[in-house]
Amino acid sequence: MDRLYIFDTTLRDGEQVPGCQLNTIEKIQVAKQLEALGVDVIEAGFPISSPGDFNSVIEISKAVTWPVICALTRAVEKDIDCAAEALKYAKHKRIHTGIGTSPTHIKYKFNTTPEEIIERAVRAVKYAKRYVEDVEFYAEDAGRTDNEYLARVIEAVCKAGATVCNIPDTTGYIIPNEYSEKIKYLYEHVDAVASGRVILSTHCHDDLGMSTANTVAGVLAGARQVEVTVNGIGERAGNTSLEEIAMIFKTHAELGIETNINTTKIYSASRMVSGLMNMPVQPNKAIVGRNAFAHSSGIHQDGVLKDASTYEIMRPKDIGIDDSAIVLTARSGRAALKHRLQLNGVDVDGEKLDKIYKDFLRLADKKKDVTDDDILVLAGAERATGGNVRLDFLRVSSGTGDVSSIAAIGLDISGQKFEACSTGNGPVDAAIKALKQIIHKQMTLKEFTIQAISKGSDDMAKVHQSVEHAGHIYYGFGANTDIVQASVEAYIDAINKFR
Repeated sequence: MDRLYIFDTTLRDGEQVPGCQLNTIEKIQVAKQLEALGVDVIEAGFPISSPGDFNSVIEISKAVTWPVICALTRAVEKDIDCAAEALKYAKHKRIHTGIGTSPTHIKYKFNTTPEEIIERAVRAVKYAKRYVEDVEFYAEDAGRTDNEYLARVIEAVCKAGATVCNIPDTTGYIIPNEYSEKIKYLYEHVDAVASGRVILSTHCHDDLGMSTANTVAGVLAGARQVEVTVNGIGERAGNTSLEEIAMIFKTHAELGIETNINTTKIYSASRMVSGLMNMPVQPNKAIVGRNAFAHSSGIHQDGVLKDASTYEIMRPKDIGIDDSAIVLTARSGRAALKHRLQLNGVDVDGEKLDKIYKDFLRLADKKKDVTDDDILVLAGAERATGGNVRLDFLRVSSGTGDVSSIAAIGLDISGQKFEACSTGNGPVDAAIKALKQIIHKQMTLKEFTIQAISKGSDDMAKVHQSVEHAGHIYYGFGANTDIVQASVEAYIDAINKFR
């Protein structure tokens, strides 16, 4: 079996999704889950980009043991210095440096020449090599880079000391046969790649929905590292999905390619990332979507009941889904709720569990069926209740025609009680106007999204908002069966993050 190395960039490329940023403690949780999952390399952040990213790379380096910890840089010496400092506690460390190589990047981003790009690439690799032995080079926008020129760049950085060369389809533009040909061309024209001294890596984006197909094409052409994210999250349309790649090569054992991934931990990793980032997994998402092992057609149901392999190419247990799932109702106890949360990658106890359990009982009294997504929303809402500003009460009235909506709101701000009342163009508008009468700050609602978790008029609603204050955008999250209350809670969540 050929070994395929899994390079996970959930904490770097994946965390670049607007509104999905994690704090350092949450990043450590994810890093430990990735270690348990069996990933080979964890790209922990871009240290020069912010003090938070720098500190996260340091703390992740301390928290995990055997995976390689990688830090991203530009082909700039101060970036590389910063990355080396952030990696000082890593047991196994890698610097990931690079530069754009496509005509578009050379002309418009750098305003330079192809020869100068090669010189800058070589300088960066040599400089990084002063700090670490393991240096990965990325040729940004390699998907739109001419193969002959790309081979010249890769040849030069290999001679400078690169140990891994990343061939990113940064814009998600290329199609599988073209990407395969690009990898093959490098094998045929770069000695260090052909001899196996340097590993080629894929890094594909999903702008045209082909990230996984391109990654598989690259692996079959000879790449032996894949750069992926849990749930396929990432810039714009996202990255190649870790779980898809792991299960493709597990399912197609005849290809002779294996990973180190413990696939039975995939589902819990997926749920942890979804919950911490408040980013729901679409129901029809391959491998980890809630419909991935659901059958509604009578013909399908009949076949699966006779033999699951008639319509299932994977067993639910292969990815960590418990066949004998506990059905949650208003009569379920804390132990059942805790068990289901743990299956979904959320580990809570004590007062936090008590708070979630109380919210769960209120929800279970309103709904016939409490789903995994519902309890993850409750867990996410519980995380969002911290801060100086808390909602005490909310009363709204509204009607049709010329009747204005009226809202009365009570807030607890650091232990002090405040109340206000306002009218508005609808109950949400009235409630937020009343809130603003208490919170005397200049703030503007920039984005407002409501998402139903499953279906039905009794469903939980997740509200995501972005609020502008003092030139910065803050993201808020709320969850409730009452859309108006969820909206106010999301606004308060954003306010609690103001600096």
